[in-house]
Formats: sequence, structure tokens, C-alpha cells
Amino acid sequence: MKSGVLLINLGTPDSPSVVDVRKYLCEFLMDARVIGIPFWRRFLLVHLIIVPFRVLKSAQAYRELWKQEQGFPLKIYGQEVQKLLQQALGEGFQVELAMRYQNPGIREVLSRFKDRNLKSLIVIPLYPQYACATSVSTLEAVMKEIKEWEVIPQVVVINQFFDHPLFIKTFAQLGQKYMAQKHYNHYLFSYHGLPERQLHYGYGVQCLGTTRLLVKELGIKEGEYTVCFQSRLGWMPWMKPYTDEIVKQLAQKGVKSVLIFSPSFVADCLETTLEIGVEYKRLFEEHGGEHWQMVESLNAHPVWIECLKQLVLQQNHS
Repeated sequence: MKSGVLLINLGTPDSPSVVDVRKYLCEFLMDARVIGIPFWRRFLLVHLIIVPFRVLKSAQAYRELWKQEQGFPLKIYGQEVQKLLQQALGEGFQVELAMRYQNPGIREVLSRFKDRNLKSLIVIPLYPQYACATSVSTLEAVMKEIKEWEVIPQVVVINQFFDHPLFIKTFAQLGQKYMAQKHYNHYLFSYHGLPERQLHYGYGVQCLGTTRLLVKELGIKEGEYTVCFQSRLGWMPWMKPYTDEIVKQLAQKGVKSVLIFSPSFVADCLETTLEIGVEYKRLFEEHGGEHWQMVESLNAHPVWIECLKQLVLQQNHS
């Protein structure tokens, strides 16, 4: 009997076309776990305000990420991780990759496990820190499909790994590569933000936990780093401090070089490559900064593959 392993990330449009980007944005933003207001208000907000005003800019951003004949980095790295983890785990496991929004969809991918007489199904949402808008939404979508099966295997959920030693080690190794080349005046740890109303799930505490472990591993001193939050949407209060405001403040205070980590993303995507790597870099330089360096995400780093392997084997043997 095999064990199934389902890796799930947020998703991307099928292409950078306006039609596909609109479809992706609508599916993503209509999720009640993402925008938690009554359906009719959410429908009007998404379809009449947010998407019409964002879709052209978003499509342009996705065109900058698009790799011809391969797709978007988040999906490319996801497929590579799936392949490498399958090799690492061996024939006793069936590893599949799904996206919460768009393709390959959760329903489609779960159908590959159905009626396979699995020993267990290990579900890993690829979000290091547990949050309602990501982890809970993803698990709801999985359970909605599984509950219809006639035979349901033991389902194990790994819903957070923010403090796993190998998760920390991978980001630390990526950062040390840049720290060996240059001395940085300041270090930023930028996490994807959430509306303040969702903070009771402990996301902020886990972000601080990840930072504390990384700072220790990297030997960064107190006062040399800042934790901040990016990618806010709409008018509601979001987690503070905001990354863009911190970037401006650092540059205005005379900080000339910054190394920035984004430990809430396991694969490079629009929020890392463009928001952090391009937009915040430009903002830093416009206000007097000189050297801005983004630390890439885990992508398909071998230590990250080993981390996933350990997570799976620990659950499979328990």
C-alpha cells in the first residue's frame, strides 16, 4: 500500500492574458476566507471594483514573470519539488502537486488518489505559517472533495512548518551566500500581510518565531533587523509595520544596504520577484538607498526537499 502526498500552493493564472488573470483574481478574491464579508458585498467589491481596476496592471506583472513554454515560477518550482520529493521518498509514496486556485486544481489532483487503497494521505499546504486565508481555505477545499469518497484513507495534515530546523537552515544558507559577499547595514524579514481581524489565528506569532530562529542562525544582532508585512489590499487595517513604509524610513535614515528575506513564500512568485525584487528596490533607491538584495525563496533547494521528506516520513511513521 502506498501513501499519498499532496503538496498544495496558492496558484497562478493559466497564462498572463487579461482573461486568465481576471479568472484567477476572481476565484482567489471571491474566497470567503480571503475577503471575509457577506457574499453579495464581496461579489460587488471583487467584480465591480477590485478586479476591474487591478486586472490590467496584474496582467502586465504576470507577463514579466512568464517563462515561455514553462509558465510561472511558482508552478515551475512546484513541479520540480514534486519530482524531487517523489525521487527522495521512493516507490512507497505517490506525490502530487495541486493549486488552491486555478490549475492543476485540487479536485483534479485528488482524483488521482481516489480508489487507490492508500495507506494514508498526507496533505501539505505550502505555507510555512498557519493563516486563515491560506491554510484554512486550502484544507476546506481538500476536505470538501474527500468527504465524497466511499473509502477515505487516514488523512494527515501538516499545516505549519515555520520553525522546522531544515526550513530555517535552507533560508539561512541562501542568506549566508550574500552575507559572505558583502556587509549589510540592515536586514528585513518581510512576510505576506493579513487583515488585522485574522490575527487571532497566531500567524503573527509564527512570523516572529521564524524570524527569531533565522536571526539566531545567521548571527544577526538585535537592532540590525526589522520584521514587516507586505502586499496589503483594500482599505481595512492590515498587519503593521508595512514593508514599503519601512523601506522608505530606512533609506531616509541613511541606511545604504539592505538584505531582505521573504520567509512566508517557499517559491519565488509575483510578491517576491516583482514586489520585493523590483518595486521595493526602486523605492529604496529613490529615497537614498544604494544596495538592495533580495534572498530568493526555497524553490527546489536540496535542503528544502530534505525538509519536506522529513515532514512526510515523520507523519507516515507516527
